[in-house]
Amino acid sequence: MQIKTLANPLRGFSRSFVIFNKTPPLSCSHASLSPPSLRFCNPKIQHKLFRTFCISPSEKLIKNEYTIESIDSNSLSENEEKEEEEVKQDMEGKREGLENRSIWNQMKDIVMFTGPATGLWICGPLMSLIDTAVIGQGSSIELAALGPGTVICDYLTYVFMFLSIATSNMVATSLAKREKEAGQHQISVLLFVGLASGILMFMFTRFLGSWALTAFTGPTNVHIVPAANTYVQIRGFAWPAVLVGLVAQSASLGMKDSWGPLKALATASVINGIGDVVLCSFLGYGIAGAAWATMVSQVVAAYMMIKSLNKKGYNAFAFAIPSLNELVTILGLAGPVFVTMVAKVAFYSLIIYFATSLGTNTMAAHQVMIQTYCMCTVWGEPLSQTAQSFMPELIYGVNRSLVKAKMLLKSLIIIGSTLGLILGTIGTFVPWLFPNVFTRDQSVVQEMHKVLIPYFLALVVTPSTHSLEGTLMAGRDLKFLSLSMSGCFTLGALVLLLVSSREYGLPGCWCALVGFQWARFLLSLWRLLSPDGILFCEDMSQYKVQKHKAA
Repeated sequence: MQIKTLANPLRGFSRSFVIFNKTPPLSCSHASLSPPSLRFCNPKIQHKLFRTFCISPSEKLIKNEYTIESIDSNSLSENEEKEEEEVKQDMEGKREGLENRSIWNQMKDIVMFTGPATGLWICGPLMSLIDTAVIGQGSSIELAALGPGTVICDYLTYVFMFLSIATSNMVATSLAKREKEAGQHQISVLLFVGLASGILMFMFTRFLGSWALTAFTGPTNVHIVPAANTYVQIRGFAWPAVLVGLVAQSASLGMKDSWGPLKALATASVINGIGDVVLCSFLGYGIAGAAWATMVSQVVAAYMMIKSLNKKGYNAFAFAIPSLNELVTILGLAGPVFVTMVAKVAFYSLIIYFATSLGTNTMAAHQVMIQTYCMCTVWGEPLSQTAQSFMPELIYGVNRSLVKAKMLLKSLIIIGSTLGLILGTIGTFVPWLFPNVFTRDQSVVQEMHKVLIPYFLALVVTPSTHSLEGTLMAGRDLKFLSLSMSGCFTLGALVLLLVSSREYGLPGCWCALVGFQWARFLLSLWRLLSPDGILFCEDMSQYKVQKHKAA
């Protein structure tokens, strides 16, 4: 390691320059005398070295021989040796990261990072789940209207997860290469892209929201469109803040900080919960009150995440219009991620679409089950974020080590498998034993109980799948990921058409979801274990990282 060569920089230097036969110049500079390795030494050691090489004009001494061996670490005082050792230990401590731990300590460190990160992913579905629980106590029609409403407001947010993944990946890679200025410029560019996308989404919901809801629900459910449109129009005001906040949050996660964004979203969840209770339960605003509470909480969360990023020394209020080359680079990374997210969101939207055609009670039951399912699946998302934050350094960084990357992935899979069993068990028991938390309509409860087994099978594999896909994203094996996700979507859509035509009902839709999740897991695992995968391939040219130029 470089640290070891710096521990005693004078010994190697002395072998090359033992004797000077000429009179040295009257003045010396650091740049002319010190080799690159000596510039990182203890300043006091450098001072002694330069005092030996250089002769001050006031001394007017002429020497024909200078031996570097006379300057040895033994000539240093005890205090200077102690200071040098402290510098060495400090540098070694900074270089020691998650990748250098034993697997048990590594797993504990992953939990320390994913704990706060889990809160980030929980807060979004938690807001929708709070809306579902509060509105479900009042009206089954408004509860059913939340289904298409959340597709427009929440599921479309996942389409823009390419912003989150691009930000986290690019920032983590820049920091792994010690390029802070490039990281700041990337953040500024992505903030602009997020703001522009948020404005476009606001315009879409404002002028085309009602049309999209009508097309989605179909002619047999037009009675829920007015309530769903009210929900969509109010929450549409938050789109710019949501996407800008998404970039700021992902930048913090790329810096391996999950506490700052957690504080922001925890505050937002509290605001949303209090707002739902006050506006819906006490003031009787129904679905409109839930939408206002969620919208305000999202704006507050975005502002707090921007302030959190500013505290790290970055300017989150700086927006930079990307150049053509930068836009091409971003699209090269974001394009496959966009395809992946669109395929995933489209499949979940298709399930809701087919559930909508089964009647109001079935649609309400599916709304409860899919919201609890999303609430459980987000517990696995921090494992994907951990891979995206820590893997780039091991795959592309200055301390590249594929062996340590494999060890990190092993830890992530072990945690993901354990978490999947826990979530599958708890997540299945809640709608089975406590369905009245969401609705008192027994016909809705009966439909919920029909899908408990496929619900468990789909949920148990999800955290491990996130670990594998996060590693593929960190290694930028995005072409395979987008192709595999597109293939899973295509097959899943065909299965949904089959079960719908044969009238298998809601259980058939959830069995299609089971196949979709397990296919994602098996394909990602096969890719990472293959000889051509990013964890086994020494030639990384096919996964070449494009570099941004700082402005």
